[in-house]
Amino acid sequence: MTETQLLPFTFLCFTSFFTLTNPLGTMPIFLTMTQGFDDAQRRSIASRACVISFITLMVFTLLGQFLFSFFGISANGFRIAAGIIILKIGYDMLQARYSHTKLKEDEIKTYAQDISITPLSIPLLCGPGAIANGIMLMDTATTWELKAILISMIAFIYILTYYILRASTRLVRIIGETGNNVMMRLMGLLLMVIAVECFVGGLRPIIVSILQEAH
Repeated sequence: MTETQLLPFTFLCFTSFFTLTNPLGTMPIFLTMTQGFDDAQRRSIASRACVISFITLMVFTLLGQFLFSFFGISANGFRIAAGIIILKIGYDMLQARYSHTKLKEDEIKTYAQDISITPLSIPLLCGPGAIANGIMLMDTATTWELKAILISMIAFIYILTYYILRASTRLVRIIGETGNNVMMRLMGLLLMVIAVECFVGGLRPIIVSILQEAH
């Protein structure tokens, strides 16, 4: 395997996964949902979300085709379900329902565990796009060198994501509570738009297939 073949594949893996996981876009959402947490709690949520995302993406990347066929799951169905989840999350953020400054200590712990899984890990950091991309690139990686690059780049992306989310905590002192609430509502609106696009993107091929079969 020559260097001219490895470098383009490495670049493809990095750019595609960085775009699809979108840690920079997740950063303001992470800030709004962790309002009232200290730095240690935010670091814990960020690390847990990145680890869960990495494990989830690796499972689908290595076993995706088998799992989808075994359970009869289509990528389009996955997109529809993810769209519904994101829509609910966006609506709650639009209503400022993620403010948890009055939560008790045990409730904060439960909340932190919940948001590190959904929505931070799934579907934001490890959504249908990233999963589909992982499955596709694993099929493309025909040699062990390419497979090793793919796995390494996925790990690197989530390490980078962790440090991006960790650095975002410094912004809390700058934007303040009012800025955080404004950002939460803006991000909620943005998430609802993303949810509609995701839902329609999954529903459209199904409707087209049904119409083609009808004719």
